[in-house]
Amino acid sequence: MKNKSFFILGLISLIFMNNMAQDRITGKSFATRSEVIAQHGMAATSQPLATQVALDILKKGGNAIDAAIAANAVLGLVEPTGSGIGGDLFAIVWDSKTRQLYGLNASGRSPKSLSPEYFKENGFEKIPALGPLPVSVPGCVDGWFELHKKFGKLPMKDILQPAINYAHEGFPVSELIAYYLERSANILAEYPGFKETYMPNGKIPAKGEIFKNPNLANTLEKIAGKGRDEFYKGETAHIIADYMKKMGGFLSYDDLAAHTSEWVKPVSTSYRGYDIWELPPNGQGIAALQILNILEGFDIASMGFGSTEYIHHFIEAKKLAFEDRAKYYADPDFVSVPVDQLISKEYAASRRKLINPERAARSYDAGNLEIGNTIYLTTADQWGNMVSLIQSNYRGMGSGMIPTGLGFMLQDRGELFSLEKGHANMYEPGKRPFHTIIPAFITKDGNPYISFGVMGGAMQPQGHAQIVINLIDFGMNLQEAGDAPRIQHDGSSEPTGEKMKNGGTVYLESGLTYETIRELLKKGHHISFDLGGYGGYQAIMIDTKQKVYYGASESRKDGQAAGY
Repeated sequence: MKNKSFFILGLISLIFMNNMAQDRITGKSFATRSEVIAQHGMAATSQPLATQVALDILKKGGNAIDAAIAANAVLGLVEPTGSGIGGDLFAIVWDSKTRQLYGLNASGRSPKSLSPEYFKENGFEKIPALGPLPVSVPGCVDGWFELHKKFGKLPMKDILQPAINYAHEGFPVSELIAYYLERSANILAEYPGFKETYMPNGKIPAKGEIFKNPNLANTLEKIAGKGRDEFYKGETAHIIADYMKKMGGFLSYDDLAAHTSEWVKPVSTSYRGYDIWELPPNGQGIAALQILNILEGFDIASMGFGSTEYIHHFIEAKKLAFEDRAKYYADPDFVSVPVDQLISKEYAASRRKLINPERAARSYDAGNLEIGNTIYLTTADQWGNMVSLIQSNYRGMGSGMIPTGLGFMLQDRGELFSLEKGHANMYEPGKRPFHTIIPAFITKDGNPYISFGVMGGAMQPQGHAQIVINLIDFGMNLQEAGDAPRIQHDGSSEPTGEKMKNGGTVYLESGLTYETIRELLKKGHHISFDLGGYGGYQAIMIDTKQKVYYGASESRKDGQAAGY
């Protein structure tokens, strides 16, 4: 069996090596293409049509905030497998006038009429992934209007019009979205409204087929004309509430009408002279900061990219951070989250000592503290404003709940609550669930440097840390940093209450050598292969000396970076 395992791993290694980027005359070995460089504006999204809409908005005199909202609206149409107005939104904005970063938490809360006792009385050990029970208030639309009210330049009607036009006229479905729609239909087609919305001709649209969503076009037209209150207090809100009641759910009109987003202060840690910024919980962004703080105490650059030593230390640092993530991260309106302690250098030093350089840990305890598919896009404009925005329904398309005639699916973020009594992330009415989607930003000496993000559930903080390490420790350019093979550890303790078992599993992406895999096995890591579970990536970097933007996207998605 041992020889058979090594034979299989050898075959996988050949696949890994053969899937590296092809030789290019210039650039680095892992880069699939050159960075995009432009002077006046830049957009990087996970779908080319959305990128082009963002550029159109910039060329019309809109700013980065306008372009980000427009792109997000289009993505909800052309990439419904990862986003939409039934989901939540988080953003970090660099405002060139005040020269500050601003954070927006536009995540929704659980229904006020749904009690934790309901789950216990009905025999639920955890909140289900689909159906009406995991649905929380969708915060995306309010997030758009909050961003626009504080920073927007063009009228909201102009910003949403491209998405409305595409929804009415149709668009050709791209390859990856066709694939994910087909997979989603296998699970969600049984729910009312799915076939009407996403299978208009009785089947999922194939690659290149023109797809229209007239119901979504009508919904967006109402929002563009009447504002955010149409979604939360108007006819649309009533339709959502009536539908949820009919489906046996608890999300009500009052829940929608009471919704508000929250402007929050981004938090940061320094990493070898750069400041890395994330948003505080209820999201998981500070896990990336914890990983980086732990790894800063090691000479990562000398280990070398793709080395056994680097991957081992990264995995162990991730395990440590994620145990804290499972125990402490939750809605700060309900529990005191010790953010300052979790991201402190002193705490990282104490956790770092637990790492055995020769052996993978089967488990770690969370630290003892004194407690007092998703889309990502980024835009930048001629005035120096930059937006890092992430938006999602969770579990790809969401809960399966499509309110009658509205053209979008409601999220299932409530699944991420714990039903464990006393847990920080325990379900409570009117509470925001633990959130996976996180935008990121890097500054240097008080100046903007890079706006970036990585998509994909628990992969996101792991991906954020790897992007930073690729850029700073390994000297990769913006494109290569995203294209380089990724590490994903799965199986840590979760905010829903599950505990890590036997050290979890390490998934290694194409491009890492068999020798590295073999040495990791010797250290006690469980190694496996996964196709496509490493997230997407978009980034924009500003060169303040040359006064140009660099843009990057990557081949894991249908994405595009473009500028003018």
